[in-house]
Amino acid sequence: MILETFTFDPENAWSLDTFPQLDGPNSLVVVFGGAQFLHQPEALEELKAAYPQSTLVGCSTSGEICGDTVRDQSLSVAVIQFEKTALAKSEAKATKFEESYGAGKTLAESLLAPHLKAVLVFSDGLHVNGSELVRGLNSVLPQEVVVTGGLAGDGDRFKGTWVLSEGIPRSGVISAIGLYGNSIHVGHGSQGGWDIFGPERRITRSEGNVLYELDGRPALELYKSYLGEKASELPASALLFPLALRSEEEEEKRIVRTVLSIDEEEQSMTFAGDVPENSLVQLMRANFDRLIDGAGEAGLRTREGFPDHESVLAIAISCVGRRLILGERAEEELEASLETLPPGSSQIGFYSYGEISPFASGHCDLHNQTMTLTTLSED
Repeated sequence: MILETFTFDPENAWSLDTFPQLDGPNSLVVVFGGAQFLHQPEALEELKAAYPQSTLVGCSTSGEICGDTVRDQSLSVAVIQFEKTALAKSEAKATKFEESYGAGKTLAESLLAPHLKAVLVFSDGLHVNGSELVRGLNSVLPQEVVVTGGLAGDGDRFKGTWVLSEGIPRSGVISAIGLYGNSIHVGHGSQGGWDIFGPERRITRSEGNVLYELDGRPALELYKSYLGEKASELPASALLFPLALRSEEEEEKRIVRTVLSIDEEEQSMTFAGDVPENSLVQLMRANFDRLIDGAGEAGLRTREGFPDHESVLAIAISCVGRRLILGERAEEELEASLETLPPGSSQIGFYSYGEISPFASGHCDLHNQTMTLTTLSED
């Protein structure tokens, strides 16, 4: 496998003089960029013209990752030419939350074929219920197929996201790439690093990804009581105080959920993924050192069971809430993940509205507020 990474920003244009000559049916072009490229697609059109035979995939961000650097309103690009790995792409429209499960199932059915090893998924970040998307994927794909990816971002604005569709940025789209063959190695790791605080409460009324009541009290009212002065900054401030969710007291596995929007009239909160009735939730807050350590742990997990290769691409997908919390220290988590990877690895990625990865192994989950790493290498 041959790998090249590069960037684009409107002031300085491309970081290289000519695009790498790696176009072909077994080539994958991964692109993450600012939300403004939805209306200013010229640079993306250049990429599409340079790689007409390749598979293009990517989405908008809440910050573009290249190496150990975070950028805004730019493009981070990786071009991978596989030697033995075959690729297939599938797309689905999803402009309403209730379409998410069907879209995930359709994508999985389209990609399921002999020797499928992994699926990369990039989804619209505002019109898709990530839990339902994942449930649709898991209803078709066997557990041994590694599914990772994320929900597109738009800074902390939550106004508009895009996903590449036939090389063109579009809203309301979910794109999935299947990787096939025995030579591809796909590592994955997902870690948080938040501290849990306050009492654990039971969800007494919810519908899908909309939370109405906790312990019989209006959810938004109760949530605001913990936020104090930060309540006036909702929904953006909710990124700083996600919820840890588990099905029962005996359950060790906790999934993190982040608020996408609030409804003052209904006193409800809409999340990036499902918040099932009778589940238990608890507030979380940031611990700077643990967030950074979590990124390193995610990197270590990608290496479990795989030999080191000279050419490795790491796709880092971290939650926008982590970036807002870490501020100027955000690049430390990128350094931490990169340091745990094999020497010479390349890393690109983005800050997201939701991360898709197995919790440890098996079927994938939707995560919020995590650092999720996917590594691609080839024998």
